[in-house]
Amino acid sequence: MPKRILQGVVVSDKGDKTVVVKVERRLMHPLYKKFISKSKKFSAHDAENRFKVGDRVRIQECPPISKSKSYTVIYEDAS
Repeated sequence: MPKRILQGVVVSDKGDKTVVVKVERRLMHPLYKKFISKSKKFSAHDAENRFKVGDRVRIQECPPISKSKSYTVIYEDAS
């Protein structure tokens, strides 16, 4: 099974080798047919402490590194 890849924005880089990435997705409300933005925060492993707050990054699913970290940062988006 392929590993899940998500795209989001770094909202915190205070942890050592950890960044918190906020991933937003848009979905249509079933009754009102309006688009709603839902977001979720994921802790991701950043081995070199390279990424800072505001960077757009892609994260990939991996085996659990700690209690809350199950993603690693792949690279920074150019867009």
